[in-house]
Amino acid sequence: MNANETRLRFSLVVPIYNEEENVATLLAEVGEVLGPHGPFEVVAVDDGSKDRSLERMRSWKHEKNATWLRIVALERNAGQSAAVMAGAEQARAEVVATIDGDMQNDPRDIPAMLARVEAGECDAVVGVRRKRQDTWTRRVSSRIGNAVRNWLTGDRVTDAACGIKVIRRRYFVRAPQFVGMHRFMATLVRYLGGRVVEVDVNHRPRAAGTAKYGIGNRIWRGLRDCMAMRWLRTRVLTHQVKEEF
Repeated sequence: MNANETRLRFSLVVPIYNEEENVATLLAEVGEVLGPHGPFEVVAVDDGSKDRSLERMRSWKHEKNATWLRIVALERNAGQSAAVMAGAEQARAEVVATIDGDMQNDPRDIPAMLARVEAGECDAVVGVRRKRQDTWTRRVSSRIGNAVRNWLTGDRVTDAACGIKVIRRRYFVRAPQFVGMHRFMATLVRYLGGRVVEVDVNHRPRAAGTAKYGIGNRIWRGLRDCMAMRWLRTRVLTHQVKEEF
């Protein structure tokens, strides 16, 4: 399958940062699971990894002749939001799916999520990790964070940090860009007039590598971002062109 020759059904964006132990297995699983649901492309965005993630992705693409895989390398580490946005900007399909690069998201959830967007039921489907395979501390901090976030933003999102989403690309393009925005995509879609649906998704234990986020490096940034979103709620432009003569 050549992404350049066929109109793509969707683009899958995967931000990668220091996941050398996971990338080969991740790409193999994505190709196997999503292959029957194409045509599609995967845009793997290396966020300035300091390990061999980029090298291993390049080698895997060459060895498997994976024409559906595009590898985008950022010039320096810019954070997960930047990596996700870089992938969405480079995406060729009208619908963009995202998963995290740590293999805790299950790509098997994507086809059903995609079908709901394609059917016109909504503009975005976002995942809710009902049985999170994380530590008690991470689960509790996430629950508290979501409650505070919803109170400040005036929105209702059950699991803002869940990485698996399917969103019409135009909402990525129109959304205000800022560090941490990937956790607010459901709210940004709603702020822009879009319809959002939440669905339960599978969540898996991390098989290799280490988590990149913890309470210490999220709490104050998250609070600041929520205040910014509270301001944005009444200021964001939501115009749509009706017709042209």
